[in-house]
Amino acid sequence: MATRDAPDLVDALLDGEHRALARVITKIENRSPGYRDLVAALYPHTGDADVVGITGSPGSGKSTLVDKMAKRYRDAGHEVGVIAVDPSSPFTGGAVLGDRIRMASTSTDMDVFFRSMSARGSLGGLSTATADAVKALDAFGKDKIVVETVGAGQNEVDVVKTADTVAVLVPPSSGDDVQMLKAGILEIGDVFVVNKADLAGADKTVTELKNMLDMRDAEPGDWTPRVLETVAKSGEGVGAFLDVLDDHAAWLDDSGRRERQRHERHAEELRTLLREDVGDLVEAELDRRGGVDELAARIDAGETTPYDVADDVVEPLADCLDEQRD
Repeated sequence: MATRDAPDLVDALLDGEHRALARVITKIENRSPGYRDLVAALYPHTGDADVVGITGSPGSGKSTLVDKMAKRYRDAGHEVGVIAVDPSSPFTGGAVLGDRIRMASTSTDMDVFFRSMSARGSLGGLSTATADAVKALDAFGKDKIVVETVGAGQNEVDVVKTADTVAVLVPPSSGDDVQMLKAGILEIGDVFVVNKADLAGADKTVTELKNMLDMRDAEPGDWTPRVLETVAKSGEGVGAFLDVLDDHAAWLDDSGRRERQRHERHAEELRTLLREDVGDLVEAELDRRGGVDELAARIDAGETTPYDVADDVVEPLADCLDEQRD
């Protein structure tokens, strides 16, 4: 497997080899040389999976719910992929929780592919590699893909860039968590789940969520977010939760929203890739000019300004683009 070139690796993945899938995702996560060729080759084979994002505050029971979701999906005959975005190790950059046992109900099921990935410090706990890993799972044939985020708070809005449907988990008696939703997550949630609903305060949390959603601006024909209660540990309410996910998937198709989401996702992905590439070009040019520290020292000495340096660095790039257009 280690000696396979990109075409062979892609063919093996498309043929259903789990080792090939694991190796492709490793190359994607590590941004290994040639990973872009792999992702580009997978693109024509994507677009069939339902992608569900599970987000919410730490301790809300996300991992337990994802475990129960995967079991229900498998019982219904689906092939499942799970990406759990974990905190990054400050020493290696890897996922510090990546070696834990999180999928107890499906740990021996080869048709549930679980992968822990490092957040690598990105906002919302979603690394830039997550979307590409979802493509690999999609191309492999996983028709249900769940992305569980690290639970970093308001910045979880990044999950919407990857998922078709976003579920936000909120623990009961959690007034501060409900108030926090106002800052961003409220706007991206398609389903709100009060998990651990057997604990005191669940009814109050449901009421608070519904009141907040009633104040949300909505356009005619928009999806109306649902508020559900679950006890993921026992499985109570999980079936109803999956039914709502199916309802939202059907609405995406019937309303045409899925195609618009896909277009917006491609546009954002293009912007991200261009920013990365241009950033690399600029870093290389800065190094050629002596490095950022040397340039900053010139600014310290009053010899130039950040604006002048930026203009000097970008001008040759702009000139090249002008020549290409001519």
